[in-house]
Amino acid sequence: MDDEIERLKPGAMPADMRSWNIEDLQAYIDAMKAEIVRVEALIAQKNKVQSAAAALFGGTPSK
Repeated sequence: MDDEIERLKPGAMPADMRSWNIEDLQAYIDAMKAEIVRVEALIAQKNKVQSAAAALFGGTPSK
């Protein structure tokens, strides 16, 4: 289980970005925004499953 958690953790932060050009910085921002959208969709999906399980088995879903 610990290996799975470690695998899911974000990777290392990027190298010093002060030397990056503007286009690279913007591309990095765009990539991070896309990752945020992807993770938010996963959270929404998991919340839906959790709510369905709570409705089926009783109780309130936790967040």
